[in-house]
Amino acid sequence: MTDRDAETSVPVHPLIAARWSPRALDPDGKVTDEQLRAVLEAARWAPSNGNTQPARFLVGRRGDDTFGRLFDLLSRRNQGWAHPAAVLLLACAATENEKGAVPMPVFGVGLAAENLALQAVAEGLVAHQMGGFDKEGAKLVFSLPPDVEPQVVIALGTLGSPDLLDEDRRAKELAPRRRKPLSEIAFTGEWGTPIF
Repeated sequence: MTDRDAETSVPVHPLIAARWSPRALDPDGKVTDEQLRAVLEAARWAPSNGNTQPARFLVGRRGDDTFGRLFDLLSRRNQGWAHPAAVLLLACAATENEKGAVPMPVFGVGLAAENLALQAVAEGLVAHQMGGFDKEGAKLVFSLPPDVEPQVVIALGTLGSPDLLDEDRRAKELAPRRRKPLSEIAFTGEWGTPIF
């Protein structure tokens, strides 16, 4: 990886500190079957409301038909950098099961996607989640059942040189990582009163 660990007010687990969403992907980078299985297992073991496990994934490897169809669904902006990914995954939410409506399916997919991203870091890979894609098109292209809702496309691969990016994306890739301070996101007593 690179020296882009998150600057935190107290130490956090190294996997969390090292996780970021680069756009510079190595066009020759590989994701082995074992690595792909590991990130999907991590997603499978994410928490979910009542163990409903709503996360579902369509997986394409660079050069195969599924990858091509997923790539074609991406916004032009995302197509501009995601083409070197070794794998594209479409994360979907199954909104119903044998008991009826699944509670909080989108939250469950978010947890699964984060597990996937953290396992990617552990595998020496990078993952970048994208909301910029044609969701209605995904339903048609992949014949998704009516109770399956596409949520995000994830580019998975190995880190490449920022020099692979255009000037605008390269500047963003090299810019310092920023997050809001805890005082703006964690409150106590009443809204707006920081706990830290």
